[in-house]
Amino acid sequence: MSVDGGQNSRRLGCKTWPEASLALERSGSTLVWPFGAFEQHGPQLPLLTDALFAQRILDRVLEGLPEEMPIWALPTQAIGLSPEHRGFPGTLSLSAELLIRLVKEVGQQLAAQGVQRLVLFNAHGGQIGLLQTAARELAVETPAMAVLPCFLWSGVSELKSLVPADELANGLHAGLAETSLMLALEPSLVGEQRPLDGDHFSETAAATPPEGWSLEGSAPLAWFAADLSHSGVVGDSRGADVMLGSQLETALVAHWRRLFSSLMRSSWPPQADPRRI
Repeated sequence: MSVDGGQNSRRLGCKTWPEASLALERSGSTLVWPFGAFEQHGPQLPLLTDALFAQRILDRVLEGLPEEMPIWALPTQAIGLSPEHRGFPGTLSLSAELLIRLVKEVGQQLAAQGVQRLVLFNAHGGQIGLLQTAARELAVETPAMAVLPCFLWSGVSELKSLVPADELANGLHAGLAETSLMLALEPSLVGEQRPLDGDHFSETAAATPPEGWSLEGSAPLAWFAADLSHSGVVGDSRGADVMLGSQLETALVAHWRRLFSSLMRSSWPPQADPRRI
């Protein structure tokens, strides 16, 4: 029998097939699929940083939802699209085509089993657009199932009061926020170094975007970490500490718990328009 209570009660993989059958056929059945990456995160953070963030935050979010809500987590997809970090040992990257195919094949099977909503809960900034594309393609083929791609750090208003504006805008990888959050979630995996590196932060950066262009934002570039940073960090990790990490964790959990509560209390998805079927 499946283990009841705690995190396991919210994990689909801990159910037997008869239990899964009953769960997925419930009205409003929702599955959340965490996505991370297996890539360098500077000399101080582990390769599995994004995957760990997605799973740990999601666990806390789901634990705090009312027990009667029919929502469960799928196993974390820990290897993603990470070509921007090639050249740093340990980084692994799947092709965009393979990840899109993965999302579509798994999603089609879930829809056939009665799942009404699939949330792609992504913690890797390098595959935001890819998962949005995958979600759109899947949604075309599964009109009765809503597909919702989201990014862990997006829309969290509390970040503005916790992270300095310059770091919030330009600390794109393994900087203050990620290092602090890992100190709160898994301090044994955090090394002692606290780099300041990457375009906009370091005079030793190998490249600077042309005027009017940026690494992210309204006129972004397809950047590679090795062109910008010697350490792999793009940001300022020097002020990272466990207190900030705990505040970030609280903000992330509260934000996503609000959003998932709203989703579970809604009637989304709407009935599909026959014109798009």
